[in-house]
Amino acid sequence: MLSYCIIDDDPVCRRMLENIIEDSALGKVVESNAGGQYGIESVLATQPDVVLIDLLMPEIDGLGMIAELTNREFQGKFVMISQIDNKEMVGEAYKTGVEFFIHKPINNVEVEAVLKNVKDQLELNRSVDEIKRSLAGLERLSPLSSAPVKEVQTVRDIVQYILMDIGLLGEAGSKDMAIAVEILMEKEMSIADFPSLKDLYGMIAVKNNPAMNKLELNREIKAIEQRLRRAVLAALTNLASLGLIDYSNPKFEHYAPLLFDFQDVRMKMSELEREGSQSRVKVNVKKFLQVLYIETLEKLKQK
Repeated sequence: MLSYCIIDDDPVCRRMLENIIEDSALGKVVESNAGGQYGIESVLATQPDVVLIDLLMPEIDGLGMIAELTNREFQGKFVMISQIDNKEMVGEAYKTGVEFFIHKPINNVEVEAVLKNVKDQLELNRSVDEIKRSLAGLERLSPLSSAPVKEVQTVRDIVQYILMDIGLLGEAGSKDMAIAVEILMEKEMSIADFPSLKDLYGMIAVKNNPAMNKLELNREIKAIEQRLRRAVLAALTNLASLGLIDYSNPKFEHYAPLLFDFQDVRMKMSELEREGSQSRVKVNVKKFLQVLYIETLEKLKQK
């Protein structure tokens, strides 16, 4: 279970976040306060997994607190609570290592989605650390070997890192994406040979459960189609949100034009600015999967 510390000078905001965390079973809030030097000492004393911290506070702003906590070797994750029009300060937050943002006014759905992504990233980082410790142990047990032990990265590991970068690791369709790339790798397909989406969905379904009958297979193909479409739309929304906060964000600059058509990204950004407007953007699932496959191939070559 993850532990959280909430730092915000607005007591109503703190209480809302605490209720969302507890009601959604996301973990336990071990500390909640208005910040300042007391806030810094409370984080160091409780050592939470995640600190939710307001960007703008009267005594010490969120960036100042993060800088001091980092200098004092706090190892937890930071989630910045901000208003979308503070773009310059948000850009500075990225430079300090902040990867996750919650926008004000507080929205239950956004908080749950962001904190689930934080949880997924922490779990992935811990798994990687465990692999590294295991490999280091093997290296110590083999003192006669002159060759260093190389860290092994599977196709699924690489896909998960990419999906984590664009905030998709907690989405239901993320597993289907990883399996799709594994299938394409196994078949050594080029983009010219890329299968139709229906054929690819069928391959994913069979890999998940080879014993399905025809009726079950057709149902699963439709379910996969829906999961992937929702996941790709979520990726577009995540990247468009990053672009609104900071147009020069490296994740936005790299992935937005790579995975989506520029006009679709701009349209989604406009929709987010108009909060509540009905989405008119249609996502291209095939292009997304093709790019994901190519990105994974490139990262494999870099190993």
